[in-house]
Amino acid sequence: MSSHRKARSSNHPLTRQALRVGLLAAGFAGVATAVPAQAATGAAHAAYASDHVFTHADRAHHTRTQDSFTVRQFGTADAAGVRNQANAVSAGCSADDHCRSVALSFQIVTVAGEHTHLNASNYSDAANKECTGCQTLAGAYQFVVSTPTAFGLDAATRQHLDDIHQRLDALTRSTLPAAELKARVDGLAGEVSTVLRDAVAHAPKADAEPTVTLHRHLDGWPGH
Repeated sequence: MSSHRKARSSNHPLTRQALRVGLLAAGFAGVATAVPAQAATGAAHAAYASDHVFTHADRAHHTRTQDSFTVRQFGTADAAGVRNQANAVSAGCSADDHCRSVALSFQIVTVAGEHTHLNASNYSDAANKECTGCQTLAGAYQFVVSTPTAFGLDAATRQHLDDIHQRLDALTRSTLPAAELKARVDGLAGEVSTVLRDAVAHAPKADAEPTVTLHRHLDGWPGH
């Protein structure tokens, strides 16, 4: 399995959502981990990966922002489990001295097989704790690429994804209002989906069609 991760740190009531994908999906997310897998090979195996972004802003650290952008290529798998989560907390600030806490996690997973048992989950939680006027935003974006035969992202696709990652880093660190930040991050997610769909258009042909599925969960954002 190949993995690409970069996290930057400068630094509402909890909501949870589980999503079902393929034959089965549910779950949680932890610190970025992965069980080794053979990317873009025909050897079936079981694979697992978990990505988690957490930010905590308070009176000592008024601004905390972090993002994660990971690519997990599992190759052909009999079973796979993936978890993606973003958590943001603001605590103890005031309307006159407010906090900003932003956590964003983009997770891309590719898996091959016509009968793969896939357990995929995607969550975000944002919480204000005695923090009047604080801006607390969490967003989890999970992209699942499913192909019937072994498939890997080529260098040109990875370069496009790296470019999107750099722009996500810049947005995460920005001071944009929440509504504008959400719109721009959603725009980047749309770009990721387009890049992945273009990539699978060149995947080996089989009876089943390749798919790209986006799971998006936001908490603390206006109008989400």
